[in-house]
Amino acid sequence: MEGLEQQNKTRVVKVDSLESWDFYVTQATNQGTPIVIHFSAAWCIPSVAMNPFFEELASSFPDVLFLTVDVDEVKEAATKLEIKAMPTFVLMKNGAPVDKLVGANPEEIRKRIDSFVQSIRVYVA
Repeated sequence: MEGLEQQNKTRVVKVDSLESWDFYVTQATNQGTPIVIHFSAAWCIPSVAMNPFFEELASSFPDVLFLTVDVDEVKEAATKLEIKAMPTFVLMKNGAPVDKLVGANPEEIRKRIDSFVQSIRVYVA
């Protein structure tokens, strides 16, 4: 996949096409990896403001795949998950959304991801 070189400093993977969306979601599903997706838009200030926080979250949860999707670049993924506003954060497990949070609310997002990860660890143990 092109673009991986520039992303070695970050744990957040930028999805830039429907193909890469399908690739990452399929791979994570096959590996049983939970996914957290940040649906954003370059023109949406609250969305852009969440990027550093999302990076920080990605570092805090190494067992989770963090994806960022620009809704204008990958409309199909946004449509598939019925994304209507930015930013929207979607938590996925086994290829299906299990939680969705609309709006730039860092504490709530951290809380949801935390309990999401805890619930998954229970199954693994």
